[in-house]
Amino acid sequence: MDIMSLDALYFSSNNLTGQIPPLPRNLSVLDISRNSLSGPLPSNFGAPNLDLIALYSNYISGQIPTSICELSLYGLDLANNLFEGELPQCLNMSRMTYLLLSNNISFSGNFPPFLRSCTSLSFLDLSWNRFSGTLPMWIGSCSSLQFLRLNHNMFYGHIPNNITSLTNIYHLNLAANWISGVIPPHLSNLTFMTRRYILDPYKDVPAGFQDIIGELLIDTKGQQLNYHGAGVLEILSIDLSSNHLTGKIPDGITSLDGLVNLNLSRNQLNGEVPDKIGAMQSLESLDLSNNNLFGEIPSSISNLTFLSILDLSYNNLTGRIPSGRQLDTLYTGNPSMYDGNTGLCGRPLQRNCGSNNTSEHGDEKRDEHHSGPMFFYFGLGIGYVVGLWVVFCALLFQKAWRIAYFRLVGRFYDKIYVFVVITWKSFTRKADVR
Repeated sequence: MDIMSLDALYFSSNNLTGQIPPLPRNLSVLDISRNSLSGPLPSNFGAPNLDLIALYSNYISGQIPTSICELSLYGLDLANNLFEGELPQCLNMSRMTYLLLSNNISFSGNFPPFLRSCTSLSFLDLSWNRFSGTLPMWIGSCSSLQFLRLNHNMFYGHIPNNITSLTNIYHLNLAANWISGVIPPHLSNLTFMTRRYILDPYKDVPAGFQDIIGELLIDTKGQQLNYHGAGVLEILSIDLSSNHLTGKIPDGITSLDGLVNLNLSRNQLNGEVPDKIGAMQSLESLDLSNNNLFGEIPSSISNLTFLSILDLSYNNLTGRIPSGRQLDTLYTGNPSMYDGNTGLCGRPLQRNCGSNNTSEHGDEKRDEHHSGPMFFYFGLGIGYVVGLWVVFCALLFQKAWRIAYFRLVGRFYDKIYVFVVITWKSFTRKADVR
């Protein structure tokens, strides 16, 4: 067999080393991922019909050559290598469906402007690099996007409001950037996330998916989990953590009842936790920690029976913690999930809401019980003293009143004296007769 006539080359997961050699001219698929290849990409691939290149998990370095723009690629996976510099400004990329450049550390420059013409773009992963600038307003027009990971870069500015036009998206990760402003309000427009997703491998796996998607590390449930192949399609996730977002959590987010992972932690969000958070029945991981949220934890949160991770720590939440066997189990696995909320009380914390309230009301009742008689006697004494001073002052300054007073006292004394003498004489007479 003439190797130069090959149209597909699969050498994935071997121990290949060295640089990429000249390629067969008729080659359309090149998969040499998960090897130990090094050095730069060839300046000319020598295979003008290439439409899929999978080189992830090697040690290839340098910049992407401009010759790649001459190819009509639908898939390019250069993740987990040592590439650097800006991406070439290709114009002929309208077929691009999968562009995976994560974990190269040194890719830089703005959000790739040539992606605006990629109407078929479904998977875009630029995570763990040094891309910067603002997210373009036209990102909402990439209507085919299903998977968007821009986390761990240096993007800044606001999240474009029209990002909610991505009705097919099921994985959105903008974590660990410098993004500010509010969360777009119309998240209910992300209709793919509004239903529990059950993968149909014959219908839901996009064309070419198995060839280009090998394995992906997904941040969920408080850790990085490795998903292989079509398994990643079942992780409906929004991660906006570790940014500078402000404002309230939009109520519309509770309509995304197919969402499995929601992480809004380490921002500056305020307001209350949405009251209907319990409607997100598919949630397995919910992290709202390290924000400025206040108010009570909605009782509906106990309806999230699939939860395996819950973190509400370091906010300003107050009131009684909702009860529920699921929440108690989560606390056992993560006893720090309520830390930093000094206003929370009730099980499973040691601060008992009921006893505190009873004690306070009891003290008030005891105070009322003791203070009632005390105020009565105090008022009686004050009245007595004031009355004496009124009489004393009247006698002191009114001569006629003094004369009348002493005459009254004298008459009263005389009557008492006469009554006592007569009574005494009568008593002694009776005693003598006996």
